[in-house]
Amino acid sequence: MSMSLALLPLSTWMLLFPGAATTPAPTGFPYTDESLNYTVNWPTGLSLGEAHLRASKSGDRWHFAFSLDAAVPGYNFADNYRSLANADLCSLEFDKDSTHGQRVDKEKTVFDYHSGSATRTTQAKGGGHSDIDINNCAYDGLAYVFYARRELAQGRVPPEGTVLFGASYSARLVYTGAQDVTINDKRRQTDRVVLYLKGPASDSTVEIFFDRDPARTPLIVKAPFAMGTFSMELVR
Repeated sequence: MSMSLALLPLSTWMLLFPGAATTPAPTGFPYTDESLNYTVNWPTGLSLGEAHLRASKSGDRWHFAFSLDAAVPGYNFADNYRSLANADLCSLEFDKDSTHGQRVDKEKTVFDYHSGSATRTTQAKGGGHSDIDINNCAYDGLAYVFYARRELAQGRVPPEGTVLFGASYSARLVYTGAQDVTINDKRRQTDRVVLYLKGPASDSTVEIFFDRDPARTPLIVKAPFAMGTFSMELVR
């Protein structure tokens, strides 16, 4: 006597069709390696260049990288940041290579949790070094982005803290709620977060619109530069 598939027990159904009762595995950080590409736009929508955000894991170490190349008449931007972090996303090393117009910054920061300090070395002729006190888990500017994504995915807003990006910055994240945005000609609901950064010589405000996927993928980032506020928009 034949049996209707609709009457099969769930356990038998899963044996016959193992993918039928499962949801797709989440992708992107921190579930898989990640490679995100962005266009860099002027407020009018004019494209100025491109940016790339990468994450990969090797053993118990995370490798993060960010690059940006953009230009307006008479002014070029070229940023390259690399971060090495442990499994808890605490920074171990941070490399910063940045050119904004005539200003060039090239430096390396090494985090030593045994001594409780981070050593920042300027990699230029005549450059020096300085030591910064740190706690048992410090974040460079790039690792902090991934730390914030992990916290938001778990329903938490990171508390105000210190971020090392050359100098020490006070970082405060404020969640402002859901907001619809248009990206790649599609409307998406995002979580809008405002990042307030206060450093020894400057204050800045960054808007970030995170997707509501498990990875909290940054869809749009609006950040101030010397020539005005640029936006990075994810390309898919």
